[in-house]
Amino acid sequence: MFSINRISIGALTFIVATMLFSCQKDLSSTNNSSVTEEQASAYSEESSQAEASFDDAEDVATTAADEEGNSSEYGINGREFRPSFTELRAAIGDCPTITVTPNDSTYPKTITIDFGDSCVGRDGKLRSGAIVIHLTAPLRRPGSVVTITFRNYFVNHVHLEGTKIISNLSDPPTHKWRVEVVGGKVTFPTGRGYSYQSVKTKTQVEGMDTRIVRDDVYEITGRSQTEFNSGLTITLNTETPLVKKVACPWISDGKVKIKINDRILYLDFGFPNNGSCDNKALLTWNNGNSQRVIIL
Repeated sequence: MFSINRISIGALTFIVATMLFSCQKDLSSTNNSSVTEEQASAYSEESSQAEASFDDAEDVATTAADEEGNSSEYGINGREFRPSFTELRAAIGDCPTITVTPNDSTYPKTITIDFGDSCVGRDGKLRSGAIVIHLTAPLRRPGSVVTITFRNYFVNHVHLEGTKIISNLSDPPTHKWRVEVVGGKVTFPTGRGYSYQSVKTKTQVEGMDTRIVRDDVYEITGRSQTEFNSGLTITLNTETPLVKKVACPWISDGKVKIKINDRILYLDFGFPNNGSCDNKALLTWNNGNSQRVIIL
């Protein structure tokens, strides 16, 4: 039987804001042909934060879509369609208004999660505006497509725009999704704005045979690109698959290669405990001779 477990797989959480200004200069004015190691380090952190913003929205949207799909497939006691969104509210709290149209087991349909002017979730994140989710079919049905858009949406004062498309490529027993960001834009409270795009593949590697959410584990591979106002482009590629356990709030293993012009940096999520659940990653550059610990 095809698993209906939640695909809650935000790849990165927000980097501590004070670290973003470590080079103490306006990064957008940097000449593209000359990026110092210190600037490259700061750029890498901001690029990771841009990626984290979109991954957080995906976490919210896919949890909602998965719970809606459970209700469509199974109902309450196998009879009644009435998604409770219990798992979703465990993270985002009770203040958002969640609507499903049409509010039955037919497709296509739209889920709107409206956070209003200010909503602090149980996960500690401040959100406002709305996430709009369009589903052609239940999230876990092979061939289904979930499209995520935003309506004046902010998370921790970061403004997100663009479209995220999640396509189910599963061929049981393999459970796999293609996740693409199209026309993404991230604007920080300072006014700095970056365009963002990505294509990733997310494959479930544990927990497929149960309906228990917390035993699910995913591997993430792919590529993302952040372009700063100055025109400088940063690419992130997975060197080794990122491991996301639903039971852990953070990526617990895997490595990302970050390229900024001729600068190469690596972000290692296995640090410091070889894949244990912790909120630390190690950013290295200069052939490993320079490094800093990132708190996720």
